[in-house]
Amino acid sequence: MPASTAPEAPPARTAQSTASTGSTGSTGSTRGADTRALTQVLFGQLKDLEPGSSEHGRVRGALIEANLPLVRYAAARFRSRNEPMEDVVQVGTIGLINAIDRFDPERGVQFPTFAMPTVVGEIKRYFRDNVRTVHVPRRLHELWVQVTGATEDLTTAFGRSPTTSEIAERLRITEDEVLACIEAGRSYHATSLEAAQEGDGLPGLLDRLGYEDPALDGVEHRDLVRHLLVQLPEREQRILLLRYYSNLTQSQISAELGVSQMHVSRLLARSFARLRSANRIEA
Repeated sequence: MPASTAPEAPPARTAQSTASTGSTGSTGSTRGADTRALTQVLFGQLKDLEPGSSEHGRVRGALIEANLPLVRYAAARFRSRNEPMEDVVQVGTIGLINAIDRFDPERGVQFPTFAMPTVVGEIKRYFRDNVRTVHVPRRLHELWVQVTGATEDLTTAFGRSPTTSEIAERLRITEDEVLACIEAGRSYHATSLEAAQEGDGLPGLLDRLGYEDPALDGVEHRDLVRHLLVQLPEREQRILLLRYYSNLTQSQISAELGVSQMHVSRLLARSFARLRSANRIEA
């Protein structure tokens, strides 16, 4: 990455003094609360300082350092992409800096909630510009769409995920063709980070990053879920409970409920949209 894009580093003493409010044995929730409180104080100081002044730069640098865990969290979701983590973190930090410069504390939104879309947006652009998409033959991709549709139909009819032979019989193709289509579809969608979920207009992987996992310090996913549960259909309530409180993967939820993983993904995406709307997140 070019050296010019690196964020300004705050003085070491600033990081030490701000970290002294908590002990090394603090829980994750306590650290998150401390970070939110510190961030609020720093933004209160920043608004009264002249942009470009040394004091403004010091406080801005402290804000960057205090919120770097958010960037590292987002970057860690891309470990499987085999890109240098240092580069991904640096790109995400650029997004963090942009979010700091645009944030208005008077809006009543927590900074991590406001900043995450910007951090993810920078990482998204980085992968869009630098990651090569796997080429999938057109015929296989078209057949994959049919396999997807047949899977949904048969799941509804049977109340469970269909077998490869059942899909093949439905489409009058061989099981090998079904397997080839599924593999092609995985390759296509695993590298097409901008693609909508399964082509149905729902957010893609990167649009959902940062909102799906409840472990991020400073973003109160569990509180949001608890608040919205009573407003959701019973099945979505159960899926969110399994995802957030039982920490099951989509595949495990699929097995638990006896539906396809694709259906679980769509229901989660629908719930994520409600979470964003309730928290005024611009996806």
